[in-house]
Amino acid sequence: MKLLLFDIDGTLLHTGGAGKRAMNKAFTEIFGIQNAFKNISMAGMTDPGIIKEALDKHHLPWNPDKVELFKHRYFQQLRIEIEFPNPRKHIKPGIPELLAYLNKDPRFWLGLLTGNWQEGARIKLSHFGLNRYFKFGAFGDDSSDRNKLLPFALKRFEALNTHSIDLNNVYVIGDTPLDIQCAQPYGAKTIGIATGGHSLDELRQEAPDYVFSDLSDLHSFLEIFEDDGS
Repeated sequence: MKLLLFDIDGTLLHTGGAGKRAMNKAFTEIFGIQNAFKNISMAGMTDPGIIKEALDKHHLPWNPDKVELFKHRYFQQLRIEIEFPNPRKHIKPGIPELLAYLNKDPRFWLGLLTGNWQEGARIKLSHFGLNRYFKFGAFGDDSSDRNKLLPFALKRFEALNTHSIDLNNVYVIGDTPLDIQCAQPYGAKTIGIATGGHSLDELRQEAPDYVFSDLSDLHSFLEIFEDDGS
């Protein structure tokens, strides 16, 4: 059995900027500052880490009550923003075919490892018709530190299966160096996908186990598991 843990933004899909627009609008409502996330890089970051960076940038304290209000308004705004037509909005190459295949193959379990808060993750995935493939995962709700997320995904896998899985059979799939880095300390395998803002060469510098330009070649992706004896 292989456990495949997917990142969302840049790996599975691109919202056309809906997430950032929703965050900016929510921040304006709660904190009174417009365009608060300008020049803040969101790639590979957790949602709690992103808002913490915005608060620090604007010299605002971390107020748990206001952060909860921000989250509530962000989810509301995201549901609106993601529905707007946008030429940049898309599912990444090969993803629908890949997920449909893996979902039917009993060798594989699919999960998420994402910095998104879970509700935001589900909003994004549902819009693109991908939510049904992912019963569990690790999310920004679990930790603001992406490097601490993998154990949460493993614990949820174990709860569903009543047994553990060898980390040699766990694959973290993402489009940023941070996706690769968060898996390596645990001994999980890593698959870099250059469909986000990082090139193949940039991803290779992090020494992932595998790297692809995109996931449009199903056969080449499945060869990974043939090499592993799956």
